[in-house]
Amino acid sequence: MLTQGSVEKFLDDLASGAPTPGGGSAAAIMGAMGAALVSMVCNVTIGKKGYEAAEPEMRAVLGESENVRRRLTAMVAGDVAAFDSLMAAYKLPKAGDEDKTRRAAAIQAALRRATEAPLDCARACAEVIALARRASEAGYLNVISDGGVGVLAGFTGLRSAALNVYINAPALKDRAFASQATAELEKLLEFSAAESEAVYTLVRGKLG
Repeated sequence: MLTQGSVEKFLDDLASGAPTPGGGSAAAIMGAMGAALVSMVCNVTIGKKGYEAAEPEMRAVLGESENVRRRLTAMVAGDVAAFDSLMAAYKLPKAGDEDKTRRAAAIQAALRRATEAPLDCARACAEVIALARRASEAGYLNVISDGGVGVLAGFTGLRSAALNVYINAPALKDRAFASQATAELEKLLEFSAAESEAVYTLVRGKLG
């Protein structure tokens, strides 16, 4: 598993000439890092003197951030699997009409999977941004900068995942699905751009 090795090994794999892991896996890792930082703010705040009133909210946010962190971590391997299935489909035989029909169907199925995977990642990263706001509003002041880093990581992950939707969606013959996917993505990007900037400003304002 890519996520069970060292950071150095993952970066070496990312830098290599192999097609995977690539940008989709990196996007999921960025989102997972953002979620982890949200969890850190919560964990440090819970039990801190003077923050007793914030503890119920911090526990609630912690439960959600750890859930989304697990999902995003799993998406690292999911992105690789989606890409591998697409490459396998392109390699199918195309000698006769039956082969060509089977190959075309396999390619379309794999393209849909390769579009859905980063869209799921983008949705999860949007959750990280929302959680970062909650953690940054009520979290312990001395680690609030980590909430800011968390929201930036979440937004970077979202935008990175978006590129992987954009590269695959145009090749889909199911134009209704492709249009729906890109339309949802545009809404996520628009809202999350404003929200991540608002959270960053919130955090910056607390730092003096």
